[in-house]
Amino acid sequence: MSQPPSITLCVPEGTESDGQELSPDNERALHTSFHQLIMEQSSLIEADLELELQERSREPPACLDTRDACAVAWPEPGQGEEHPSYSPASLQILASMPSRTIGRSLGAIISQYCNRTARLRRRSSRPPLQQLCHAARPSLRQYNLDTDPASATLEEKRRLLVKELLSLSPSQCSHMLLTMPLSLAEKHIIRRQLSGQRSPLGQRAHHWAPFSPCGWPKVCIVLGCRGLWYRLLSLLRTAQPWHYTLKQIGGRFGSSVLSYFLFLKTLLMLNFVSFFILLAFVVVMQAVYPSASVSPQPFTGLELLTGAGFFTNSLLYYGYYSNVTLNDPCTYSPRGSECPLTAPVFPYNLPLAYLFSVGVSFLVTCILLVYSVSRSFLESVRSSTAVLAIKVFCAWDFKVVQRRSVKLQCENICTQLKELLGEQCSRARSQSRCQCLRHYLVMLLAWVLALGSASGCVLIVHYLSERMHTVQQEQQAQGSARWQQEIILLVLPFMVSLLNALMPHLFNLLALWEKQDSPMTQVSVAIFRNLILKTMVLILLCYQWLSRSIICSTEECWETCVGQDLYRFMVMDFIFTLLDTLFGELIWRLILEKRHKTKQRPEFDIARNVLELIYGQTLTWLGILFAPLLPALQMLKLLLLFYIKKTSLMRNCQSPSKPWQASRMSTMFITLLCFPSFLGAAAFFSYTIWSVQPSETCGPFRGLETIYKSGKSWMLVLEKSNPNITWFAWVYQYLLENASLQFFMSAGLIAVIYLNIQVVRGRQKVICLLQEQIANEGEDKTFLIQKFQNIYEQRDRRS
Repeated sequence: MSQPPSITLCVPEGTESDGQELSPDNERALHTSFHQLIMEQSSLIEADLELELQERSREPPACLDTRDACAVAWPEPGQGEEHPSYSPASLQILASMPSRTIGRSLGAIISQYCNRTARLRRRSSRPPLQQLCHAARPSLRQYNLDTDPASATLEEKRRLLVKELLSLSPSQCSHMLLTMPLSLAEKHIIRRQLSGQRSPLGQRAHHWAPFSPCGWPKVCIVLGCRGLWYRLLSLLRTAQPWHYTLKQIGGRFGSSVLSYFLFLKTLLMLNFVSFFILLAFVVVMQAVYPSASVSPQPFTGLELLTGAGFFTNSLLYYGYYSNVTLNDPCTYSPRGSECPLTAPVFPYNLPLAYLFSVGVSFLVTCILLVYSVSRSFLESVRSSTAVLAIKVFCAWDFKVVQRRSVKLQCENICTQLKELLGEQCSRARSQSRCQCLRHYLVMLLAWVLALGSASGCVLIVHYLSERMHTVQQEQQAQGSARWQQEIILLVLPFMVSLLNALMPHLFNLLALWEKQDSPMTQVSVAIFRNLILKTMVLILLCYQWLSRSIICSTEECWETCVGQDLYRFMVMDFIFTLLDTLFGELIWRLILEKRHKTKQRPEFDIARNVLELIYGQTLTWLGILFAPLLPALQMLKLLLLFYIKKTSLMRNCQSPSKPWQASRMSTMFITLLCFPSFLGAAAFFSYTIWSVQPSETCGPFRGLETIYKSGKSWMLVLEKSNPNITWFAWVYQYLLENASLQFFMSAGLIAVIYLNIQVVRGRQKVICLLQEQIANEGEDKTFLIQKFQNIYEQRDRRS
């Protein structure tokens, strides 16, 4: 019986007028070539079937009866062949598929692209034929580089291709190599031959020298500018804060631990924006025109913990700032009522600048948070669709050449593969109904215990606050020393920080009792329990601050006392974070290594550390009105935390025992920062502006009924002092005081957020449908092959 004819992929070459090559980007041309291929192969298959039927009719009938003799030529299914149950015609169809034929005839592909390269070079370099004489016109014989494919060997064809590629520009050469359907090894050989035969400087000089008399200087200038541009790009990449450190953390500990440090970096950026606005428009202006305040108290060192004493009458707190126009010469005139100097063209009213600076910092922070939430949500959707095949075949960066970077990238890819496999294993687990019911009961009891313990902590804080208030009043009545009164002020922040440090360990014990399979679910539950505790405590403290039931002396503003309380809470929270890092990670690691003789180390508690960051940032936003320099203190705290946590992580902690992706966790972190934290701080700030009466004796809003009502009076003063700035008063009246406009702006912001969420969800559904379609491609091929098999079996039965 005749063997099936060998089939090669005959790629049709277009003429010079085509203008484009067939590529996967041009779907119409690609489908046309596949249609032509199917038509050609169908005609060959029909001819082969006719020959096969004729030969079968000529065979003796004995071979039809003796199956053992024919079994050598036609093995039974399941004997180790690739497709043992398919007929020769079906195998021929499989062999003629583009995925099977591409790469079979390597010499034909190289010859084909050699011809295309020659045509491209002639189109780009030669002048029109009308401008040449008859003797100078090229002959048609030199264009046929592949007149006899059988006579030219693979090396000769590769040499001709390299020769033609050398005549092209570097961009055209790179694009041509990119579109060639060759293996990576073959492309590597061609690139190596190109680099061996091409001198970069000489090649560019060869192209540019005939067109300009100063070709070499032009080459040197272009190469120098290009090298400078590449160096600037590398400097910009390395100028990013903690670029290599974050890569090192992500490669060694995975994206779950990396999400904490990325979140810390985001908080640092937000505090820098707020600090810059307040520094430029409030702090610097007040420092240039200092107020006539009382003499500062001597510095004892205890002020670093309490925030009182030397820091009370300073730029750190609300009470130091004046309520006058800073650049008005009449304000600082020694003769009081007489003012011989003229008024300034644009008076700088510090109370107005104070109010607008704080409001603008909140607005800019809100915009940045909304943008961060939307971007994080998009990244989580993209990363949630990742599959193992993409990580295995497309994750390596071939631009990495340094040994340290290569090792770091290997660790990063291995960790990402562990995370993907861990998520797939957690999804594949199933439980019975009894197990699910038992799990839900355990979770219900754990939540009851968590909420009960959080409520108990709030009662403890309330009782302790009332008790300390009574003790402070007794000490003031007895005339105790200043340092004793300041020590009493540290008791409440100490107890709140102690509860915030101990309660997460109780929640971790409840999590061990629940036995959550998914690490993401376990971290989410721990975060929400800690968040409930911290939110309840902060609501109680805010109520005490606004009701003025705080410990404060008679000569100080209550706003300054609130700022000092927030300062003490931030400092005490930082101290307890350091103690937890020391005892919870370093000491525990030493105990495991020295006492238990094991290499196991403690894991990095993501939930507790993230909640500490959110808690500290909430304190900063709550106190930005009462202490304008509080963002600077938060920036210093975050910088120290980054290096302390990074050092402790590298030396004392191990990678998570259950690797998991933190793409969705990063979205949850920034969402919790936006809505419970920032929204609560904005509500606290708005209530203080609209409803609370400021102090009578100090601060930029002294003697006023509310901070909000003072805006209109200041606008009238500005309008009378300079008629050229009436537009500013109009903006304040119709844009800021108009409640309907603010309502519509808020509704528009909510609508934009909602539409963005719906668009992202729609894209996620489209991505899922496309993934299902890609998965069904293999089933479609199997279906078509089965159809072909049935057709040929019916033909065999009819014959």
